[in-house]
Amino acid sequence: MLLLLVRHANAGERDPAQWPDDRDRPLTEKGRKVQAQVSRFLRKRDLAPSLVLTSPWTRALQTAEILVEGARVGQPPVPCGPLAGEPDLSRLQDFAGNQPPEAIIAMVGHSPWMEELASLLLGDSTASVRIDFPKSGVIGIDLDRLAAGAGELRFFLRPKLV
Repeated sequence: MLLLLVRHANAGERDPAQWPDDRDRPLTEKGRKVQAQVSRFLRKRDLAPSLVLTSPWTRALQTAEILVEGARVGQPPVPCGPLAGEPDLSRLQDFAGNQPPEAIIAMVGHSPWMEELASLLLGDSTASVRIDFPKSGVIGIDLDRLAAGAGELRFFLRPKLV
């Protein structure tokens, strides 16, 4: 399976006066525009996921909705609490389920947890690989199962390249 790790799009700076709970901070217009371009790029490269799992935080959910629309995914994003915290492969596997080898799954989340998840899948710990993961970035990892060290990097898409 191909796992697409997606960092949420630009949500601007934290503003406790506007969003006392930072989980509610929405995307900026620039973030929406960049994510739409990245999502269309994935579709044009035949990298549209069949399943999109997302952190339930507003900015990640909005990113996932743009991904679903731009990549023309056939179903809405599925909120996945484990994507709003430190990587827990067992819980993520429960959400991903058993997938055929040709499946493409996307997981949308936050820094630093997405970098840690990528490091865990590509190495043997959350600190094995250091990654500068930009907002709206996509890391494509080939793997048979969600397990430490089970992945092989296929690509790292930085939004500036789109």
